[in-house]
Amino acid sequence: MAKSKKQQELEQQLAELTQDLQRTRADFENYRKRAEAEKTAAHQYGQAAAIMKLLPVIDNIERSIAYLPDELADNKWATGVTSLVKNLEKSLESMNVKRIAAVPGTVFNPEFHEAVQIDEDATGEQEVVAEELQAGYTLGGVPIRPAMVKVTRQ
Repeated sequence: MAKSKKQQELEQQLAELTQDLQRTRADFENYRKRAEAEKTAAHQYGQAAAIMKLLPVIDNIERSIAYLPDELADNKWATGVTSLVKNLEKSLESMNVKRIAAVPGTVFNPEFHEAVQIDEDATGEQEVVAEELQAGYTLGGVPIRPAMVKVTRQ
């Protein structure tokens, strides 16, 4: 049984409309995925920007604690200020922010460490951190501020 010309036209129209619908669905799915990725990126950027504004406050508190006079070591106010850093660190950890390891002897990694001073006289095969000058942090494993360090060889 031969199909009529009208029937063939309708089947062709149906096939074209089906392809258009499939393209539209694929375009919409791509748009949805892109919009979700942009939303996630914007959230992460906003979170990183807020954390970056807090880091200088943490740095200043840590510097204050480092120079705490011995006669104030048992002072309740001074110990309260000291506990602020611990509370801030717990809050940062809950937001997936971690301090970058930069204790002396840590292998220098340019992804996480920024060398601001290098011991030119040191000899050795491996560059290591000699001293941490400013703490660095990662957000979700991605550096948001590298640790400023002095580097030596060993």
